[in-house]
Amino acid sequence: MGISIFWVVKQRHRESEFIVLNQYFGIGMMCLVVVYREVLCCFCLNLTVAIDTIRSSQSINDTEYIISNGSAFKLGFFSPANSTNRYLGIWYNNISVFTVIWVANRQKPLKDSSGILTISKEGNLVVLNGQAEIFWSSNVSNSVTNSSATLGDFGNLVLQVDTTGLVLWESFQHPSDSFLPKMKLSTNLRTDQRAQLTSWKSPSDPSIGSFSLGIDALNIPEVFVWKEGHPYWRSGPWNGQVFLGIPNWNPVYRTRFTVVDDKQGAVFETFTESDVLHLPHFVLGSQGNVVRTYWDDGKKDWEVVHLIPEDECDVYGTCNAFGNCDSLSSPICSCLRGFEPKIIKEWNRGNWTGGCVRRTPLQCERMNNSIEEGKADGFLKLEKIKVPDFAECLNVNKEDCQKQCLEKCSCVAYGYYTGIGCLSWSGNLIDLRQFSVGGSDIYIRLANLEFEKERNLKVIITITVTIGAIAIASTAFFFWRWMAKKKRAMKSKSNESLLFDYLNDVKLQELPIFNLEELATATNNFDLANKLGQGGYGPVYKGKLQNGQEIAVKRLSRASGQGLEEFMNEVALISKLQHRNLVRLLGCCVEEEEKILIYEYMPNKSLDAIVFAVICLLNMQCGGYFQINQMSLVLACYY
Repeated sequence: MGISIFWVVKQRHRESEFIVLNQYFGIGMMCLVVVYREVLCCFCLNLTVAIDTIRSSQSINDTEYIISNGSAFKLGFFSPANSTNRYLGIWYNNISVFTVIWVANRQKPLKDSSGILTISKEGNLVVLNGQAEIFWSSNVSNSVTNSSATLGDFGNLVLQVDTTGLVLWESFQHPSDSFLPKMKLSTNLRTDQRAQLTSWKSPSDPSIGSFSLGIDALNIPEVFVWKEGHPYWRSGPWNGQVFLGIPNWNPVYRTRFTVVDDKQGAVFETFTESDVLHLPHFVLGSQGNVVRTYWDDGKKDWEVVHLIPEDECDVYGTCNAFGNCDSLSSPICSCLRGFEPKIIKEWNRGNWTGGCVRRTPLQCERMNNSIEEGKADGFLKLEKIKVPDFAECLNVNKEDCQKQCLEKCSCVAYGYYTGIGCLSWSGNLIDLRQFSVGGSDIYIRLANLEFEKERNLKVIITITVTIGAIAIASTAFFFWRWMAKKKRAMKSKSNESLLFDYLNDVKLQELPIFNLEELATATNNFDLANKLGQGGYGPVYKGKLQNGQEIAVKRLSRASGQGLEEFMNEVALISKLQHRNLVRLLGCCVEEEEKILIYEYMPNKSLDAIVFAVICLLNMQCGGYFQINQMSLVLACYY
């Protein structure tokens, strides 16, 4: 009990502590307790976890750990899922899902719980087993006698000199598979030092896997994922704001990337987040995939956004030289215009490793081969493109960018980009892909003959389309006419059938059926000069048949409203009412949309005119004169 009391007494109360001890225990007891307390303080690291620093000659064993000052991260020994191996690592402290962001002894796991983390007499952080064998070391070359390691609230474990604060080593410079805010991925070609992510071999094995992620310092800075040292994915050039090859990343995820290039072979990339409370970070997966994760406090779990690869076109060089990859097309690979598959049979099988080759040599190539000079080369503009790898930056303005490329026979493409300037490409164009949104413009160099072919092709296409359109329109018109004629014929046939049915009903089989062409000839195509009058159901024309017989043709109007049934009723009725004082029905015609009655022609105008004249004369109070045809009729009226 006495030990506990003295252990928690703060250092600033030492003077009062001596007074109390002297008063109650005497000088001897006081000295004994103070000495015991100092011994406890020397070993307090092994008895408590409320510290963030390991100092020289101190250590933590397999059951102990240290916590960053703000309690965000914890360092200690752990075993991955489905594994009994023990590793020293750093993980998030205040969340329920165990998530490791850094591992020390990745390549040499402990087989039991005898592991110890301590600072060696040379000043290095080391992981030892029960036999004091070194399983991992920070490998600082300069020996120091007084160093300490502190775990920060950004997850960085820093080894430094106590007296000067000089940083000897830090875990951020030796990352595992996680990219955290404030961490720098860097490449220094002068010192041949790199800080890059390396994937776990599997979710249960944190040893170094097949994939790594870092920044390339050659020419224009780009982020790469490598698979066993070979490019697997790349971000495209950095333009000061975004990476040109990942147009969909930056605005969505509230992530601000920063790339610093000293133009002398050293470049680094870091990122910041506007929402650090949700613990955002990037993870390189064991299959080469990159995800962005953040903590969802409501779900008590990680939200994972898969970034790459989005599709097969994200894989580096899928379509190889001069091939353009479009994930929305089938097949996804196609040769650029002016190029053709190097091995056509393999290309058609979906094996695109051979890439494409130029179909027509460039002008400078023809001149070098002593072939006729021909016309100058031109440039084909491609839009929404992920620009290819191996770009070279030219220090010229936008107007001279094309000119510079045209003057070099080796230049096969160029582009001008805000924040970068003029880029040119020589040799093969590798890792082109087509975006549906975003992307950049690039100009591909082609022989002039390719543009002439294109113009000729456009003319051929235009002519073909025009002829095709005319042919289709003509075919459609004639088909419509044929269908209409067939429809009229069927309707006429139906009408004739119905007509005969009516005629059979009234036993008028002897009533002639005229055709429309015969009546049109008889009336001079229903000429107005032959029109005798106009009734409520249509006009009446005078006509003459081929045998010389004069007829009166009553052509029912289409707007009369009289249907076939009414018309046939009229035919039947008139046929039955034959009388010497009534005009005789000679026949009828039902064809297409026409309904026509053919009467015998009466030279003395119609009955209504005579009746009208008689009524007028009977009501007159004076003599009158009325002429009908060549006959004169004189009536005297008396008062």
